[in-house]
Amino acid sequence: MSPTRETILEINLDALAHNYHYLTSKLSPNTKVMGVVKAFGYGSEANEIAKELVNLGVDYFAVAYVQEGVALRDAGITLPILVLHPQPIHFETLIERCLEPALYSPRILREFIHTAEKKAQQNYPVHLKFNTGLNRLGFWENDIDWIVQQLQETESILVCSLFSHLAASDDLKEKQFTEKQIADFKSIAKDIKSKLDYTPFMHQSNTSAVIHYPEANFDLVRMGIGLYGYGNSEEEDKQLKPVAKLKTVISQIHTIEPGETVGYNRAYQSQGHEKTATLPIGHADGISRQLGNGTGAVLINGKKAPIIGNVCMDMLMVNITGIECKEGDEVVVIGDEQSASELASNMGSISYELLTAISQRVKRVILRKPLSTT
Repeated sequence: MSPTRETILEINLDALAHNYHYLTSKLSPNTKVMGVVKAFGYGSEANEIAKELVNLGVDYFAVAYVQEGVALRDAGITLPILVLHPQPIHFETLIERCLEPALYSPRILREFIHTAEKKAQQNYPVHLKFNTGLNRLGFWENDIDWIVQQLQETESILVCSLFSHLAASDDLKEKQFTEKQIADFKSIAKDIKSKLDYTPFMHQSNTSAVIHYPEANFDLVRMGIGLYGYGNSEEEDKQLKPVAKLKTVISQIHTIEPGETVGYNRAYQSQGHEKTATLPIGHADGISRQLGNGTGAVLINGKKAPIIGNVCMDMLMVNITGIECKEGDEVVVIGDEQSASELASNMGSISYELLTAISQRVKRVILRKPLSTT
């Protein structure tokens, strides 16, 4: 592909395929895959990612909110879509668009049954989420008898799956806690299955659990960040390929005198005769102000250029002293040369935050290209 002339986010579908095949190679043949495409496909492009995952053989999709599921349906996705955090105000739309809700509390279960009965549904597929230690969403183990009673009193819904969410599967120092979560979920699933006359499937694993806890793979695994090229560890990151590459260009180059300042609030002061480049990307595009003042850097012709001064809404400035470059040259913000994990760690964050912050005003470019064999 020719060098970019504007700020773009390249979405490499071949990298997605590589990551999918790598992660599924760790699964037993009978384990199904749920592709997590919430938050615009972790900041990339959810519709194109979903279409490619269908081609690759994914079995299910997951999104956070109903409107994300509606967007997938509008894009022609017909596979089952689990909505992980639905709100009652959207239940009617959810049913109209054949989306499947995660029910996680007595209030949500009651309200969904009410809506399903009002819409004259029979055996509408739902998923029950149980809290095993993340303490975010989910029923408790002592809710089981009450849940079963509600299920027995209606024909409007059918439990499609039982699931839970691991809190620290990426941190091997928390192995004991994770193993307890897995054991607790097995106990909960056994109990509720014994009280139903049908057998829901089970899922608990995220990307890190696929890698570290194969005993938690059960019937299906939920793959999120790993599909996009990040394995939550340096070792696994080497096996994966970043799907998204954020690039921009040099708009203008300045030569500044010793003691001159750059940017808002004069946050950077030159230490000598220096050259700076202004780039058309800023915090409105997802580049956090935390990356300013030398915390973050970009790549220009293979060399790191530190971000200087405060990141502006639509622009940022970098120090290009000693770097051979010219106005119009391509700049890499995130990519093979500097991963989202590396850049995010500079500001004490994680790849997820940096990727999902990339603004929708940044142009998405879908491409396939040969993957590096190095």
